[in-house]
Amino acid sequence: MIDVVAPEIRSRMMASIGSRNTRPEMQVRRHLHALGFRYRLHRKELPCKPDIVLPKYQVAIFIHGCFWHGHRGCRFATGPATRTEFWTAKISANQERDAAAESKLRKTGWRIATVWECALRANPDETIRCLADFIVSSEVSFEAAA
Repeated sequence: MIDVVAPEIRSRMMASIGSRNTRPEMQVRRHLHALGFRYRLHRKELPCKPDIVLPKYQVAIFIHGCFWHGHRGCRFATGPATRTEFWTAKISANQERDAAAESKLRKTGWRIATVWECALRANPDETIRCLADFIVSSEVSFEAAA
């Protein structure tokens, strides 16, 4: 497949995609706040920087884009047809970094929640309800995916 956009423009488009305050992250934050949860964002003193941190509950929440984090089996995680080696390596590195971050947090006593973009697209209310239930529970991990 040939890209219909010039390489310079495509590069600029991809570079402009931020890693913070994404639409899925804002959606989760709005819902959690409406439910009465108070949180911190991207805590630098933790071994990594989770998207949302609820210190009161010792919960770190990661909100992953299906493409960027290589959500296996997800229809939103299809690889690009061009520069496949680059993208495969990049997504693989993202997955390794995610696993290392979760491991470090668990070793320090944090509970981990991972919310995938596809879960928020498919059923946002149910995803947030399950996430809220996890936060107040004593479970160690939670993953929401469609």
